[in-house]
Amino acid sequence: MIIALVQIARSPKSPPEAAIKGGLASAPIYREVKGLLSKHYLNGEAGGGGVYMFDTAENAHAWFNEEWPAWMESRFGTRPTLTIYDCHVVVDNVAGEVRVDGEPAKAPA
Repeated sequence: MIIALVQIARSPKSPPEAAIKGGLASAPIYREVKGLLSKHYLNGEAGGGGVYMFDTAENAHAWFNEEWPAWMESRFGTRPTLTIYDCHVVVDNVAGEVRVDGEPAKAPA
């Protein structure tokens, strides 16, 4: 799995109503992104952004292509910071499991 962290500098923090309205307005864009497992919208004192979970690096890089920074700048007035990570181990408390590279694993005691 791939985790992409997008950070957009802005100040001050958006009120919750505005953050929710913006997230809901843009959510349809992400419904059909190939390989995108989830997108978590961020809203904080340091700015906004998102945490994206992709199935593969290939799909993440296809979304975060060379046109993506300019597209984001046209939407937010500033270029975002993008950091991409490999994610090998996931603790999923909702599902009650630990996964390694997508497969259930026993966590050490």
